[in-house]
Amino acid sequence: MFENVDIQEAIKRSIQTEKNARDFYRLGAKHIKNERARKTFEFLAREEAEHASWFYDIYEGDDIPDFDAFMAVDPQKDSDWLSDLEKAQMEELNEHKALELAMDKELKLEKALREMAAKIKNPGVSAVFMKNAESTHEHYELIESEYAHLMGMVHETDIDTYVRE
Repeated sequence: MFENVDIQEAIKRSIQTEKNARDFYRLGAKHIKNERARKTFEFLAREEAEHASWFYDIYEGDDIPDFDAFMAVDPQKDSDWLSDLEKAQMEELNEHKALELAMDKELKLEKALREMAAKIKNPGVSAVFMKNAESTHEHYELIESEYAHLMGMVHETDIDTYVRE
Protein backbone atom coordinates (compact mmCIF):
# COMPACT_ATOMS: atom_id res chain seq x y z
CA MET A 1 0.00 0.00 0.00
CA PHE A 2 2.77 2.46 0.90
CA GLU A 3 5.98 0.97 -0.55
CA ASN A 4 8.40 3.51 -2.08
CA VAL A 5 6.10 6.47 -1.43
CA ASP A 6 7.06 9.81 0.08
CA ILE A 7 5.33 10.85 3.30
CA GLN A 8 2.91 13.36 1.77
CA GLU A 9 1.88 10.87 -0.91
CA ALA A 10 1.34 8.25 1.83
CA ILE A 11 -0.84 10.71 3.73
CA LYS A 12 -2.83 11.51 0.59
CA ARG A 13 -3.32 7.79 -0.08
CA SER A 14 -4.42 7.36 3.52
CA ILE A 15 -7.07 10.04 3.11
CA GLN A 16 -8.37 8.17 0.05
CA THR A 17 -8.19 4.79 1.82
CA GLU A 18 -10.21 6.11 4.75
CA LYS A 19 -12.78 7.57 2.35
CA ASN A 20 -12.95 4.21 0.56
CA ALA A 21 -13.48 2.49 3.92
CA ARG A 22 -16.19 5.01 4.79
CA ASP A 23 -17.90 4.37 1.45
CA PHE A 24 -17.59 0.59 2.01
CA TYR A 25 -19.37 0.81 5.37
CA ARG A 26 -22.03 3.20 4.10
CA LEU A 27 -22.84 1.01 1.10
CA GLY A 28 -22.60 -2.18 3.14
CA ALA A 29 -25.05 -0.81 5.72
CA LYS A 30 -27.65 -0.40 2.97
CA HIS A 31 -27.54 -4.15 2.26
CA ILE A 32 -27.54 -5.46 5.82
CA LYS A 33 -30.89 -6.47 7.26
CA ASN A 34 -29.75 -7.20 10.81
CA GLU A 35 -30.21 -3.95 12.75
CA ARG A 36 -27.22 -4.40 15.07
CA ALA A 37 -24.86 -5.21 12.21
CA ARG A 38 -26.24 -2.30 10.17
CA LYS A 39 -25.75 0.11 13.07
CA THR A 40 -22.19 -1.20 13.47
CA PHE A 41 -21.48 -0.42 9.82
CA GLU A 42 -23.07 3.04 10.14
CA PHE A 43 -20.90 3.75 13.20
CA LEU A 44 -17.79 2.57 11.39
CA ALA A 45 -18.60 4.80 8.41
CA ARG A 46 -18.58 7.83 10.72
CA GLU A 47 -15.33 6.67 12.30
CA GLU A 48 -13.63 6.28 8.91
CA ALA A 49 -14.63 9.83 7.96
CA GLU A 50 -13.01 11.01 11.18
CA HIS A 51 -9.85 9.06 10.34
CA ALA A 52 -9.74 10.70 6.91
CA SER A 53 -9.92 14.10 8.62
CA TRP A 54 -6.93 13.20 10.84
CA PHE A 55 -4.83 12.60 7.74
CA TYR A 56 -6.26 15.64 5.97
CA ASP A 57 -5.17 17.82 8.90
CA ILE A 58 -1.50 16.84 8.39
CA TYR A 59 -1.55 16.81 4.58
CA GLU A 60 0.55 19.63 3.13
CA GLY A 61 -0.60 19.27 -0.48
CA ASP A 62 -2.96 21.74 -2.11
CA ASP A 63 -4.76 19.34 -4.45
CA ILE A 64 -7.45 18.53 -1.85
CA PRO A 65 -8.58 22.06 -1.03
CA ASP A 66 -11.85 21.21 0.74
CA PHE A 67 -12.25 18.13 2.91
CA ASP A 68 -16.05 18.03 2.85
CA ALA A 69 -16.14 18.35 -0.94
CA PHE A 70 -13.60 15.52 -1.23
CA MET A 71 -15.64 13.28 1.04
CA ALA A 72 -18.80 14.04 -0.96
CA VAL A 73 -17.30 12.74 -4.23
CA ASP A 74 -18.89 9.52 -5.48
CA PRO A 75 -17.20 6.32 -4.26
CA GLN A 76 -14.24 4.97 -6.24
CA LYS A 77 -15.73 1.82 -7.74
CA ASP A 78 -12.26 0.43 -8.47
CA SER A 79 -11.00 0.70 -4.88
CA ASP A 80 -10.19 -2.66 -3.32
CA TRP A 81 -12.67 -1.93 -0.52
CA LEU A 82 -15.57 -1.41 -2.89
CA SER A 83 -14.62 -3.99 -5.50
CA ASP A 84 -14.55 -6.66 -2.77
CA LEU A 85 -17.93 -5.47 -1.53
CA GLU A 86 -19.33 -5.61 -5.05
CA LYS A 87 -18.05 -9.20 -5.47
CA ALA A 88 -19.68 -10.15 -2.19
CA GLN A 89 -22.96 -8.55 -3.29
CA MET A 90 -22.93 -10.67 -6.43
CA GLU A 91 -22.73 -13.70 -4.16
CA GLU A 92 -25.72 -12.41 -2.18
CA LEU A 93 -24.13 -10.35 0.54
CA ASN A 94 -25.40 -11.19 3.99
CA GLU A 95 -24.40 -10.00 7.45
CA HIS A 96 -21.93 -12.85 7.94
CA LYS A 97 -20.11 -12.18 4.67
CA ALA A 98 -20.13 -8.42 5.21
CA LEU A 99 -18.66 -8.73 8.70
CA GLU A 100 -16.05 -11.27 7.56
CA LEU A 101 -15.01 -8.97 4.73
CA ALA A 102 -14.85 -5.99 7.09
CA MET A 103 -12.65 -7.90 9.57
CA ASP A 104 -10.26 -8.85 6.78
CA LYS A 105 -10.09 -5.26 5.51
CA GLU A 106 -9.48 -3.81 8.96
CA LEU A 107 -6.68 -6.29 9.74
CA LYS A 108 -4.89 -5.51 6.48
CA LEU A 109 -5.28 -1.77 6.96
CA GLU A 110 -4.01 -1.93 10.54
CA LYS A 111 -0.90 -3.80 9.38
CA ALA A 112 -0.20 -1.29 6.59
CA LEU A 113 -0.67 1.67 8.94
CA ARG A 114 1.67 0.23 11.57
CA GLU A 115 4.31 -0.51 8.94
CA MET A 116 4.09 3.03 7.59
CA ALA A 117 4.23 4.54 11.07
CA ALA A 118 7.46 2.63 11.73
CA LYS A 119 9.05 4.09 8.58
CA ILE A 120 8.16 7.72 9.27
CA LYS A 121 10.81 9.87 10.94
CA ASN A 122 8.51 12.81 11.75
CA PRO A 123 7.05 11.98 15.19
CA GLY A 124 3.85 13.98 14.66
CA VAL A 125 3.04 12.30 11.36
CA SER A 126 4.03 8.89 12.72
CA ALA A 127 1.69 9.46 15.67
CA VAL A 128 -1.25 10.07 13.30
CA PHE A 129 -0.56 6.76 11.54
CA MET A 130 -0.27 4.95 14.90
CA LYS A 131 -3.44 6.56 16.25
CA ASN A 132 -5.25 5.42 13.14
CA ALA A 133 -3.77 1.90 13.41
CA GLU A 134 -4.97 1.64 17.01
CA SER A 135 -8.44 2.84 16.09
CA THR A 136 -8.48 0.42 13.16
CA HIS A 137 -7.66 -2.40 15.60
CA GLU A 138 -10.60 -1.28 17.75
CA HIS A 139 -12.78 -1.45 14.64
CA TYR A 140 -11.64 -5.02 14.07
CA GLU A 141 -12.52 -5.93 17.66
CA LEU A 142 -15.96 -4.30 17.35
CA ILE A 143 -16.69 -6.16 14.12
CA GLU A 144 -15.39 -9.42 15.57
CA SER A 145 -17.67 -8.97 18.58
CA GLU A 146 -20.68 -8.27 16.38
CA TYR A 147 -19.80 -11.30 14.24
CA ALA A 148 -19.64 -13.53 17.34
CA HIS A 149 -23.00 -12.21 18.50
CA LEU A 150 -24.56 -12.78 15.08
CA MET A 151 -23.18 -16.32 14.96
CA GLY A 152 -24.68 -17.11 18.38
CA MET A 153 -21.29 -17.36 20.07
CA VAL A 154 -20.82 -16.25 23.65
CA HIS A 155 -20.62 -12.48 23.55
CA GLU A 156 -18.31 -10.68 25.97
CA THR A 157 -21.28 -8.87 27.50
CA ASP A 158 -22.75 -12.29 28.41
CA ILE A 159 -19.56 -13.67 29.95
CA ASP A 160 -20.81 -13.44 33.56
CA THR A 161 -23.73 -15.67 32.62
CA TYR A 162 -21.45 -18.43 31.34
CA VAL A 163 -18.40 -18.23 33.59
CA ARG A 164 -18.54 -19.60 37.11
CA GLU A 165 -15.80 -19.23 39.67
